[in-house]
Amino acid sequence: MEFRVDRQTLADAVAWAARTLPSRPALPILAGMLIEVTGEGELTLAGFDYEVSAQAREDADVTEPGRVLVPGRLLSDIVRNLPAQPVEVFTKGSEVVVRCGPAEFGLLTMPVEDYPTLPEPPARAGTVPGDVFATAVAQVTPAAGRDDTLPMLTGVRIDIEGDTMWLACTDRYRIAARELTWSPADPGFTAGVVVPARTLADTAKSIKRGAGVEIGLAGRADTLIGVSGGGRSMTSRLLDDQYINYRSRLTGTWSSVAEIPVAPFVEAIKRAALVTEHGTPIRLALTAGEVRIRAATGDSARANEALAVSLTGDDVDIAFAPQYLLDGLAGIDTEYARLECAGPTKPALLTAIPDRKDDEEPPPETDTGYRYLAMPVRLTS
Repeated sequence: MEFRVDRQTLADAVAWAARTLPSRPALPILAGMLIEVTGEGELTLAGFDYEVSAQAREDADVTEPGRVLVPGRLLSDIVRNLPAQPVEVFTKGSEVVVRCGPAEFGLLTMPVEDYPTLPEPPARAGTVPGDVFATAVAQVTPAAGRDDTLPMLTGVRIDIEGDTMWLACTDRYRIAARELTWSPADPGFTAGVVVPARTLADTAKSIKRGAGVEIGLAGRADTLIGVSGGGRSMTSRLLDDQYINYRSRLTGTWSSVAEIPVAPFVEAIKRAALVTEHGTPIRLALTAGEVRIRAATGDSARANEALAVSLTGDDVDIAFAPQYLLDGLAGIDTEYARLECAGPTKPALLTAIPDRKDDEEPPPETDTGYRYLAMPVRLTS
């Protein structure tokens, strides 16, 4: 095997394939990265841990096609630190030589014949713009659970009905959901699956900007999902598809509706959080014309700040974990947010208010599709 490729191109491809490499592999062979080049000038790098596979494809100047397996993390470290010059990679005896300018490394090959067969991705179900998909995944994954003893809560629920896709995460104390439009291969396609949140977040964030994302699903009976775009692809096992009926919980009758400027609200919450300890909530007193943001840690420190808002309905005094509020607000990219409450002890809904253009009157009512429901902390006094 012998090929030549741009250093940054190789570094990006290796970084993508290395994402699946386990730090403590159950089998030594799973620590390997598969490198394959064809006579047509295609370079493929792949990693697989029996749960997730990742492949990167790039063009290269191929002198001799071939297929080898090398220690993946070591290759990643080497390539990341090479000088900014073209890279030559070739086999020499039992080594794979990586040469870049004055630097040369030799890596002992691993038995490629022992490497497991990479899973075939499911059939293409449809496509979605990469930027839209990355934004939607980033909006919902902060609400995913971290407790691996409850696998369902560590995933992103993806529901598809025709040209509508919903993504949602919950850790039982909050729900983040996003509705978006996509292009299904079959207009009647439906699916409901749960994908590991960390895997999907890492994939969506790393797919090249501007690339369309292709989703591979075989429907409700499949055990794999495939995501690909911009020469990058991954497959992941699916989690148990049992999930709460989150959509029904994102609607309700709200007795208090506040319209709040997002950036000042975020800054005020961050300031108030400076005096909180772990588990101490931020208290929001919503009245006509303002929200008062308060926090305290015993008698040692306190914070008190007022921010102008527009309130419709009843005054309400409600408290939240500060990070829960900040995670919800991070998913809003408009100037104003809407906070809807049904009392101090019931979940509150946070949504985005679409920005109004200078020539628009009244403001547009277009829904951004983002919903964030958070349980309040019960106030003791």
